[in-house]
Amino acid sequence: MLSLLRISCRIAARRAVVQAPRRYLSEGSADRGGGGAGVEDGVGETRQRLEGLVKKDKVVVFIKGTPAQPMCGFSNAVVQILRMHGVENYGSYNVLEDQEIRQGIKNYSNWPTIPQIYFDGEFVGGCDILLQMHQNGDLVEELKKLGIRSALLDTEKEDKK
Repeated sequence: MLSLLRISCRIAARRAVVQAPRRYLSEGSADRGGGGAGVEDGVGETRQRLEGLVKKDKVVVFIKGTPAQPMCGFSNAVVQILRMHGVENYGSYNVLEDQEIRQGIKNYSNWPTIPQIYFDGEFVGGCDILLQMHQNGDLVEELKKLGIRSALLDTEKEDKK
C-alpha cells in the first residue's frame, strides 16, 4: 500500500511540473483568460529562441542529457545513429537543464516526445523516425542534402574491397 502511495505521489508531482509550463508556453494561452501581455510575450520569446536554436546548425537535436552522456535510451539511440554516420558537428540541447525548452520544443514542433531532430531548421521527427531513416537508407540521402557525407558510405567501400 505504501509503495502505491509513493507512485501516486510521484505521478502527481510529475504532472504538476510538466503541466505548469504547458499552460504558460502553449500558443494562444493569453487568449484563454487570465493571461496578460507577459504570458504572450513569454510565448513569443520562447518561440523565437527555439527558432534560432533549430536553425543554428545543419543538424540539431533536443535530447535528455548530452551526446557524451545521454540520460535516456531514446536519446542514446539518436546519438549513436548520428555517430555511426559520422555526424559529429551538430547542435545539441539538453532539455533536462531547461524546462522552458523542454516543453517549448514540444509545442514548437507539435511533437509530444523527446528526443527531437531537426535538419536545416526543419523538424524530422523523433528517435523512431531517425531509426527508420537509418534502416531504410534515407538518412544517408538526407545527410547528403545537408552537405554531410555519411561515414557508412566509406564503410561500405571498405567492406567491398
